[in-house]
Amino acid sequence: MAFGFYRFAILSTLLVAAPAQAQEATPLRMGVIGNSARSISQLGLYIAQRRGFLERERIDLKIVPLPGVHHQIVELDKGNVDVSHTATPYLIQAVMAGSDSVAVVGGLANPVFAILARPEIKSLADLKGKTVGLSLPVDTITIGSVKLFAGAGLTPADFQTKTLVGTPVRVQCLLKGECDAVPVGQPDDLVLVQKGYSNLGDSLQVIPALQFNVVAARRAWAAANADVVTRYVRAISSAYRYMNDPANRADVVSLITDTTGAAPDIAAQIAKFYFEPYRGVMPKAGEINMEGMRAVVSLMADSGELKGPRPEAARFVDDRYLKAAGVP
Repeated sequence: MAFGFYRFAILSTLLVAAPAQAQEATPLRMGVIGNSARSISQLGLYIAQRRGFLERERIDLKIVPLPGVHHQIVELDKGNVDVSHTATPYLIQAVMAGSDSVAVVGGLANPVFAILARPEIKSLADLKGKTVGLSLPVDTITIGSVKLFAGAGLTPADFQTKTLVGTPVRVQCLLKGECDAVPVGQPDDLVLVQKGYSNLGDSLQVIPALQFNVVAARRAWAAANADVVTRYVRAISSAYRYMNDPANRADVVSLITDTTGAAPDIAAQIAKFYFEPYRGVMPKAGEINMEGMRAVVSLMADSGELKGPRPEAARFVDDRYLKAAGVP
């Protein structure tokens, strides 16, 4: 919309004086985990890039690949990136340790992580005495999986655990036979079922609401660069609105294929599962689900990853940029 105003700059001597500089794109460094670059969690960012929403908001996004989950907030606090895509528990953990970081826009809200097991394993109860690949203890993937196992009468003492961060690593453990079961997201769960592996249940059974991923920034930096952050948030919001519009479904399926490498039929299954009906897996407009944030805090506290009094979820969110971008 801003470009439309500049086309009519001749009507205003004020706009004639400064349009060139106003239209220059603002560099913005974004930290992203390298081994998650093709994850479904990056679909919103990918749409913002591929469908011109970042360009429209004059954001020149520079992706900075980071080696792992612990680096997302560390590099943000060091000032090596301006914003960082992170799983919510790691933001909470860092803030509780003194980080100035805060969530400014929502990402993947409540992902569906299914427990995929070797073909001969037919139930969660069959995992007793087996080896299960999980993420770090603080991760909601691990916490949700443990809750799912508990529903089948299994405690962590009933199986061996391998700590494996990242769906690709866990999938490889299962395929190599080094793990008997692992939690995986889309499209890997659908692909593994096609190959004969068993789906033993998923996270939606035990975690109905969650804010799994957010994009964080340092409070002080964001306040000093409020216009840039707002434009970035508006671009991401536009991408999620585009994703949720049924009129764009065929294009979104194509973008899922491009993002994840999934076959078109698998991508179509993902889109149908997420949006027909809407299950809250993706945000509608980049909003931060405060119920989902409270759920993350509760999960971390219940699992022992948060000590002492439970903090208020609002401590980890600054919604002023969402409001400025018109996100309800």
